[in-house]
Amino acid sequence: MAVEIPYVRDIKFDYGACDEVSPLIRRVVAENPSAFTYMGTGTYIIGHGEVAVVDPGPMIGAHVEALLRALEGETVSHILITHTHSDHSPAAKPLKALTGAQTYAFGPHGAGQKHASDDVQVEEDGDMEFVPDVEVRHGDIIEGDGWTVECVYTPGHTSNHMCFALQEEKALFSGDHVMGWSTSVVSPPDGNMEQYMASLRLLLERDDEIYWPTHGPAIKDPKPFVRAFIAHREDRERQILAQLEAGRTRIQDMVPIMYAAVDKRLYPAAARSVFAHMEHLVARGLVRVDGKPTLGAEYRRV
Repeated sequence: MAVEIPYVRDIKFDYGACDEVSPLIRRVVAENPSAFTYMGTGTYIIGHGEVAVVDPGPMIGAHVEALLRALEGETVSHILITHTHSDHSPAAKPLKALTGAQTYAFGPHGAGQKHASDDVQVEEDGDMEFVPDVEVRHGDIIEGDGWTVECVYTPGHTSNHMCFALQEEKALFSGDHVMGWSTSVVSPPDGNMEQYMASLRLLLERDDEIYWPTHGPAIKDPKPFVRAFIAHREDRERQILAQLEAGRTRIQDMVPIMYAAVDKRLYPAAARSVFAHMEHLVARGLVRVDGKPTLGAEYRRV
């Protein structure tokens, strides 16, 4: 079964420019394009005069300078962080130093993991230095001059992923939870497929009219988009179960078949996505494994 994902790919970004994308929102895109960031990290500015910045982006000097040019003559009152991957939060440090604005996020990298402890496991791409000035939770309201933001907790891509909903425009800054060009990477141990699927379904209960993802263009009809993402993940589960029934019991043997149309250089990321699905299948009793699920374990269909 093939699932159609309504990706939008025909968009160009002018690096360093500040684009006014709505009456209350402007965007500056970092020049860090890649197989995981599309055309680059989109940093958003909310409001005029006294503003909030969403996801300042990577520690790239030219991007920080472009962001400061866009903010010239204005006061930054809030810095909002969707999550702490290295292409989202590092530039909060110089922006905070230059503006004095406080940072708002769910917590440090790995903060949302169940039973989190000092030895919590996280992936290498995490911004381990970031600690928010203000920890926010689902449903919290952040108010500024002419704008109101609701915090929408959406763990899955990372355990500390928080979307931000601009109430005046029914617009959701969806971070990497829902991107405009690809499905989100869910990579254990900090990524969790059960949480990711629950977070997608949470969005279907909301009345947001447009999403502004950190990577890719705006999503102007979000609910069909989210439903397609859910269907895509459910289809991946069926593929994994079919692979097990065909006698392929290890993730490394499944990936070349399941992702035959994908560049082989992306196989390691694909394997981690399959691993996330496998954890979810084991937790639901649909797949068995001796001991704890691991990337190299041997699995069997129940």
